[in-house]
Amino acid sequence: MTMRQLQFLLLLCLLATTLCLVLPAQANPTNSPAPQAPAPPSGETVTQPSQDIILEYSPPPAEYARAKARSTANYRHFFVNTLYGLLVLLVLLRWRVAASFRNLAERVSSRRSVQVIIFAPLILLTIAVLGIPSDIWDHSLNLAFGRSVQSWPVWLTDWITNEIVVLIIGTVFVAILYAVIRRSPRRWWLYFWTASIPLLLLVFFLQPLVIDPLFFTFKPLAAAQPLLVSEIQKVTHRAGIEIPSDRFFIMNASSKQTGMNAYVAGFGASKRIVFSDNTIAKAGAPAALFVFGHETGHYVLWHIPKETAIISTIILVFLFIGYRLAPWMLARWGTQWGIRDLGDLASFPALFFVASLLAFFAMPAINADRRHFEHEADRYGLEVIHGIVANSNQVAAHYFEKSGELNLSEPDPNWFTKAWFWDHPPYTERVHFAATYDPWSKGEQPKYVK
Repeated sequence: MTMRQLQFLLLLCLLATTLCLVLPAQANPTNSPAPQAPAPPSGETVTQPSQDIILEYSPPPAEYARAKARSTANYRHFFVNTLYGLLVLLVLLRWRVAASFRNLAERVSSRRSVQVIIFAPLILLTIAVLGIPSDIWDHSLNLAFGRSVQSWPVWLTDWITNEIVVLIIGTVFVAILYAVIRRSPRRWWLYFWTASIPLLLLVFFLQPLVIDPLFFTFKPLAAAQPLLVSEIQKVTHRAGIEIPSDRFFIMNASSKQTGMNAYVAGFGASKRIVFSDNTIAKAGAPAALFVFGHETGHYVLWHIPKETAIISTIILVFLFIGYRLAPWMLARWGTQWGIRDLGDLASFPALFFVASLLAFFAMPAINADRRHFEHEADRYGLEVIHGIVANSNQVAAHYFEKSGELNLSEPDPNWFTKAWFWDHPPYTERVHFAATYDPWSKGEQPKYVK
């Protein structure tokens, strides 16, 4: 889950919308692809090419300059986009667009369920359409720095598909939100939180089965890389867990992205581990085993339920703050915006504004939490492949170095950019840790895999 996905998680539970849920964005888009080693044919054993020993992340000067330029552009885009999004919501309030949609819904039907079905798609689609300039800017940056190979027609198709999914999910959450507000004006924040969590979990359950395939093609990893699956089974055996081979998938990320990636999605019967085809092609089998070990760490160390609990708590706090702020906002500007009370559908942009602002200022704390989990998964990955992958520390260090160079990641982020933008440890930290973590030679016990 990337920063944009995490923002969506917060906002969806609060107000049911944004444009980032359905993209499997654990993928890290990268710069123009480096020369790719072809994926090994099935039936051949993969060997890791000999490489220099590295201890620190040190991209070549040209890549360093490009990384700084890309980071500067990305940071500027983030803050401008955040400000623009807030201004869009204020415009919808000031010009009474939301109130006009509410009036239209009330003219069509006196039934509130019908009114929501009319109002929610209209307001969500309006927010999305007004946000297109920012989305275009984002894709333009990805193309300019080689992080994407997706053509504009394909990008537009994905954008439309994404919006259809968001409109469906968003309408359901908006309906629940206002039904709860009207039934319990004093405790709506608690009841909505209680109702939204299981529904959001249902979305997460269905995402790898229904939503992700709308954007990428997924095939069983065993069919494409049977020897790799065999090696993966050694890692799972060492980890003391059983993951059926039919839970491993490979997706055609190279059709749209240039980055290396793997991620865990779903839970229960929908849980799966997904490799991008770029990871197999660019990193090789030994590095793919480390990546798998990292993702297994998220599973074994219960990072997903832990993070879900943390984010759910944050959402509950946000809802309570919204509950306390709403009366003040409506008393001050409600008449000017054409909003009757909090249970009025026209209050949606106001609540969305509060949620967006809270999510923005919460990002440093949320990122810090995620960096901790990612670091622990790195540690687990190193431990679980130790003795299975030859020279595993250097395999992991070279993987991070290559990934950082492909991503044009800022080599030396300061504390501010790290707090706001890094939901994974910077590559300077990851390469150094991967290269130097060695409790075995010191006679110490590893932390997770004994």
